[in-house]
Amino acid sequence: MLAACGQTPPPAADWAGPAYDDAFFEHWHDGKAEIAAYDLIYPRYGEMRKGTAVAVTVTEPFRWSPRVKADTPDNSFGVVKLNLSEDFPTGVYDYNVMTSTFVATEPAPDSDGLLPGVPVKMTFSSQEWCGQVWQQAVFNPDGVEHEHRSYFENAADDNQKLPGYAAFLAEDALMLWARGLAGPTLEPGASVDVPLYRSAAVTRLNHAGVAWDSAVLTRPEGTSRVRSEAIGDVEVFTMHATIDRAGGDELAKYIFTVEAAAPHRVIQIGRNDGYTLTLVGVSREPYWRQQANADETSLKNFGMSPRPPRSP
Repeated sequence: MLAACGQTPPPAADWAGPAYDDAFFEHWHDGKAEIAAYDLIYPRYGEMRKGTAVAVTVTEPFRWSPRVKADTPDNSFGVVKLNLSEDFPTGVYDYNVMTSTFVATEPAPDSDGLLPGVPVKMTFSSQEWCGQVWQQAVFNPDGVEHEHRSYFENAADDNQKLPGYAAFLAEDALMLWARGLAGPTLEPGASVDVPLYRSAAVTRLNHAGVAWDSAVLTRPEGTSRVRSEAIGDVEVFTMHATIDRAGGDELAKYIFTVEAAAPHRVIQIGRNDGYTLTLVGVSREPYWRQQANADETSLKNFGMSPRPPRSP
C-alpha cells in the first residue's frame, strides 16, 4: 500500500489533455469500434507464454453515477473505452484476462473537477482453472474507490479508498495515452512526471498491493519506419513510460510503437519483463451485431480465425 510505504506520487505538472476535436468525433463516433488483434507474449510462472490479445476501442455515453454506460443521453458524458482481452496458456490450462478502462472525453456532470483525458473507471477479471478474481477502481478527485474479490484467502473480499488526484493516469490506460486518447498530451521531446494508478493485472496476478506509483512519461523526438504484418510499411513514433513502483526496487519500463498518422494505432507494446503485444490485424467493426455463426468469417478482417475444436 502506498500509504504504508510513506510515498506520495508527484503532481502532474503541465497537464494537457487531448483536444477531442472535430476530427476525433468524426472518426470515433461513426457507430463502430476499432478491433485490433495482437500476438501476445505474457510472462507467467517464470516462463514466456505465447497467446493472443484483442483490444476493442470505442466511444460511448457514460453516467457519472452509477459509473456505467448510459441508456439515454441526458446528464451523461462521453468516454473512450478500451477493452483489452488477453488469452494465454499455462501448461494444460489457459488464462482469460480482461481489463476495461474508461477515459472521460468531456467534463462529467457532478464530477467536481475531474479533467477530460483522465480515467473515470477501471475493471479487471481473470479466469483460469484454479478460480477467478475481479477488481474495480472508480476514480474521483478526492479519492479512488477500490474493491476486489478473489478465491485466495489472503486476497479475498476487500474494499478501500485511496487518495485521489484531478490530473493523473492509470497504467491500464497507457495504451490509450500512447495514441493521444488519454492525457497528458506530450509534444515530441517532452517528458512529464505523473501519479500512475497501478495496473490491475500487476496487482492481482502478482499478488501485489493496490497503489499509486510514480511514472515518467516521455515522447522522444523523430519518427522511423517499420514493417507491420497488419498494415504494411508505416511511419511510427514511440512513447515511453518508466514506472517507479511504490515499495519496489525494479523500474517497470514500457515502449509503445505508434502509427504516426491518425488514428495512431498501436503497432507494438514492449515491457522490460518480456510482456509484448504485436499487431496482426485491425478493422473498424460493429462487432455487437456480428453474432451469427456465419459472422465468424469476419474474424479475418482483423487477423484472427475461428477457435479450433477441443482447445482448452
